[in-house]
Formats: sequence, C-alpha cells, structure tokens
Amino acid sequence: RMLELVGAIDQGTQSTRFVLYDEHARVIASHQIEVKSIVPHPGWAEQDPWELFQSVESCMAICVEEAKKKHGVSNVVVKGIGITNQRETTIAWDSVTGEALHNALVWHDLRTTGVVKRILEENGGNRDAFRKSTGLPLSTYFSAVKIRWLIDNVPAVAKAVEAKTCKFGTVDSWLLYNLTGGAKGGVHVSDITNASRYLLMNLETLQWDEEVAAKFDIDVGTLPAIVSNSELYGKVASGSLEGTPICGCIGDQQAATLGQRCRPGEAKNTYGTGLFLLMNTGKNLVPSKHGLLTTACFQLGKGKEPQYALEGAVATGGVSVSWLRDGINIIDDPKETKALAESVEDTGGVVFVPAFSGLLAPYWREDARGLLIGLTQYTTRAHIARATLEALAFQSRGVLDAMAEDYGEKLTALRVDGGASSNDFLLQFQSDILGIPITRPDNVESTAIGAAFAAGIFLGMFTEEKIFHPDFMQGQKDFSPAMGEDER
Repeated sequence: RMLELVGAIDQGTQSTRFVLYDEHARVIASHQIEVKSIVPHPGWAEQDPWELFQSVESCMAICVEEAKKKHGVSNVVVKGIGITNQRETTIAWDSVTGEALHNALVWHDLRTTGVVKRILEENGGNRDAFRKSTGLPLSTYFSAVKIRWLIDNVPAVAKAVEAKTCKFGTVDSWLLYNLTGGAKGGVHVSDITNASRYLLMNLETLQWDEEVAAKFDIDVGTLPAIVSNSELYGKVASGSLEGTPICGCIGDQQAATLGQRCRPGEAKNTYGTGLFLLMNTGKNLVPSKHGLLTTACFQLGKGKEPQYALEGAVATGGVSVSWLRDGINIIDDPKETKALAESVEDTGGVVFVPAFSGLLAPYWREDARGLLIGLTQYTTRAHIARATLEALAFQSRGVLDAMAEDYGEKLTALRVDGGASSNDFLLQFQSDILGIPITRPDNVESTAIGAAFAAGIFLGMFTEEKIFHPDFMQGQKDFSPAMGEDER
C-alpha cells in the first residue's frame, strides 16, 4: 500500500537523525550519524558546518533508501520535511560563495565571556537589560554574543559584513539555506523559536529588535527573515528528496514540547546533553523573576497566534553521565549507572555539582565549575554514579521550583524524554523529590516527532486537534512519588 510520510531532520549537538513517520506518528524508518565536536581551548566548542550539513544529506538518503527497500520503491512518498535543531549554535557564511566563514560556535561555548562582560558594562552591569524585549538575560549562551565574537575575531567575517555578503544563522538557517540551493537561491530564514534565542528578537512583534541589535552593533540585514514553525520555506534542491517541500522548522526543545503535546500549563523535561524544562504558557508572555527564560513555544502556521513558554536550561545534564565513562572511566556504558545507583542506599554523603561549563538557569554563573564533595575512604564508584544521577534530578528541581514561582502555580505532572530519561532510577528519584507523577512516552525521541508535527500540520497530515487529543498517542510509563514529605 501507498505510504504517505513526513520526514524529520533532527540535527543535535551529538548526532544527526532523519526519521520518516506515517500519519499515525509511527516510525517507518530512521537513520542516525554521530557528529564531532572540536575543542580548540578549554570551554570552547565548535563544529564543522559542512559536516553538519553532509550528515543531514547522508541520513536522508540512507533512511529513504531503507524505507523503499522495506516497502517498495513506488510505495514510499515523502510529502514534506520538518527540521529541528540544536539552538543558539551560530554560523557565518558568505552569500556569494555559499562558503562557511568559520566553524560553528556551539551553544555552550564560553569564548564569548569577554563580549558579555563588555556589553554588561555598557549597560550599567544590568544582566536583564534586554529581557523586556527578548525574554532573555545577557549570557554567553545566546547567538548575538557569538555573532559579535565572530565579527570581532574572524577577519573573513568582518570583511563579508563590510561587503554586505555576510549571512548569520543558527543551524536551522544553515540547513535550510543549503537544502534549498545554497548560493544558488537558498532561502535565509529562521523560525520564531530559533530566532527567539539570539537575544535580538522582540517576543511581542516576533521581529528583530533594531534597538537591541544596535547595542550589539549587529546589522539586522545579516540576519535571517523570521517565519512561523509551519509554512512552506522552500523545496529540496537536489539529492534523494529533490523537490520535496520543507515546511516545518522548530528549535529542539520547543519541538520536544510539541512532540510531548504539552498544552498551556503543561511542562516537559528533556534529559539530553543539557537538561531543558519547558512549560507552555499559552498566549501569555510570562516574565521571569527567578532566573528562567521567556521564549517562543510555537506558532503553527503563518499569521497564527503564537504560544509562549517559560524555559529553564541546565548546561550539564546527560553529559555528566558520559563523563563518568569518558572522563574518569568508572563506567563502560551509561546504562550501568542504574544498577550501580541502586546497589547503594544513598550517596554516602557524596554531592556532585556538575557545572562543567558554568551554571545556567536559575543561577546564571558562567564562572562556576564542577564540584565533587563529601568523599571519604568509604566512597565507591557506585556512590559517585548515584550522586551524578541525583544531581540531574536536583538541578531539574531547582528549575521547576523557579517555574512554579514565576507561573504562580505548582506543576501537577511532568512529561519527560531524551536519552537519560530511559534510566528508571533517575525518573523515580525525580518523581520522589518533586512529589509529582512523571510520564515517559514509549518513544522518547519527542524532538523529531515535534518537527514532523510542524511539517505535517502544513501538509494536512495532522491537525492541532488530532495532535493535542488525549488519545492520539498511546504507550507510556508512569512514575509516582514514593518518598514521604519529611524525607523530601
């Protein structure tokens, strides 16, 4: 039978995936390729923009071929493609040659500390100088400071800016540009969720804020046009899916919020490289007084009413579990941490604060570094493994407490996804210290599914009513708090 499918490109910090879904949001085929990070100095992080793009092209070709092999060449029709991506990671390229002018600066890169310090001083030391318009504090995390660093430190970028041939963009824009033809007619756009992470977009108008851009001395002409999450941006120019519409685009954490089908007042936590808690606040722009971000959640169609979110981002999440393996070599596989953590009653007094690249929400201390304290002769690797998993839960609780303060009511439930959410010990402990039930869907790759929803809504494969209907996607595991209030 004919399979009408929607494809999702999921370009993340650690890997790229392409997934094909049917109209019931079932996975028909998928392919994943790891991508490299380059660390030229401590605290710096780069990626090769062409490696990111080529990994997308390879995933698409291999995945489509697999689907056709399995279901018959003429039976597989890919109606459209949605893109989701690691946010804030910034690329500069030349619009005449289409060439990248420097490696991508990755979201958690800290080389912009000097830029942040300077802009902070120019604005009377007020970290929240741009919060009213953009919803964001001044931090190394956001794209504007990365753009400023590139102009100040890379002669090729400064030259292209002067010649008016420089284009800046986050990973979504770079992929869209190259998929739709690159220097030969590629589009230069960014959706509202990605654009809201530059520290340059006005959340009310959903346009670049010229006044804020002037403070960074950034010409808005170098920035992408801002579009909704569900509309036709262009068509694939070449390769296995030539001519296919690209009609969904949404930053990874917002994509997961959509993929988890969070309605206003509902929240999800993604346990990925970092930890990302988002709560859909509907049409309300909720300003944060407790160190969270106010950000775009989604706008599912041109001219549709946007929904907003409160977000708490924690820089060091699942990566601290990888560090147990790669950094100090006390585990061979992250999956071991569950059994290790359960083999001891508690952490034996060990506390781990994994602030490998500073602390983001709700503290915003770029100068913080990791701490592993409370060690005694009695300490074993099991205690350290348990302390690492507990640290993920405690960091998440810090953000959720802030969210309840800002939103004015406590969350009653939490949906979770991301790689580390497969760890049952972590989710049970998380439920215990929050005192609320937690739900993990059977398919924890909510990010890709969110991109598929965004594209599918434009294509008419999905409707908002269908996606947000409680019975739409079945299959989940629930965790309920088993810890008493005193212990908590």
